[in-house]
Amino acid sequence: MRDYHIFSDSSCDTPEELLSIHNITLVPFYVTFDQENYFKENTEITNQKFYDVLMNQKVFPKTSLPSVQDYINYFEPVILENKDILCLCLTQKFSGSYQSAVNAKLILNEKYPDAKISIIDSIQATAGQGIVLMQAVYMKEAGYTLEETENRINEIKPTARIMFTVDTLEYLAKGGRIGKVTSLAGTMLNLKPMIQLKDAELIPYSNVRGRKKAIQKILDMTEEYFTETGEKYEDYDFCLVNATTLEDTNFVQSQLEGLIGRKITYPVFQIGVTIGTYTGPGAVGVCFIRKYNAK
Repeated sequence: MRDYHIFSDSSCDTPEELLSIHNITLVPFYVTFDQENYFKENTEITNQKFYDVLMNQKVFPKTSLPSVQDYINYFEPVILENKDILCLCLTQKFSGSYQSAVNAKLILNEKYPDAKISIIDSIQATAGQGIVLMQAVYMKEAGYTLEETENRINEIKPTARIMFTVDTLEYLAKGGRIGKVTSLAGTMLNLKPMIQLKDAELIPYSNVRGRKKAIQKILDMTEEYFTETGEKYEDYDFCLVNATTLEDTNFVQSQLEGLIGRKITYPVFQIGVTIGTYTGPGAVGVCFIRKYNAK
């Protein structure tokens, strides 16, 4: 079996320890606060610096996707090592990163016609994308071929969910994800939106009043999914995702582990620059996906 290397764009927010252990390479997004100076996510700006600016300077950042040339620069050295490529991207409904990777593939395949390059739309973002990515890693390590991994990922990625809330609707509104009127009403009434991310869609679940109730609702949403679908907790991997609110995340983790009867699968995924631009600093959620080898 020909070896292959696994890539993702940086919106997957996968913890550094997992990237290092499993030899995953991220192609960075860019962020700017002034429309002039752009910083590569994770390498030229840290999450801490990003959130410090976001909270203290009250500016709204803009993100920029990896270019076609960025992907070529990352992919080509791997091809020259006689390895194939699997790259999992942020859902194309949120970004053009997937198309950049596809265009890079087309260019490289003209130069290296024997190279196999699989580009997959994760239909997810942040930790949802990250746990889809980890399933691909596990399959590679279990001996799956590139084609087998791609096919199985496309089968299981629709089972990925993020059940989350944000502390303010301001960032979603500025990012064009909700209307300004909705944002104003939510702020005035102290309403916290409960949102589900599935199949590349942000689906409003409900609004609750106050942060404490919103945190509990995340757990209720998770339990309702398994009750309504009849799925089993043991067939799923779980993780927590947060921006800056570790205290809330620790509470959700303890309650979630009680619900599913075991420890969560991964370390906490911190929402990074790309997705944090839209969620703001108060986002927290539960993320899960059906295991690739679940019966």
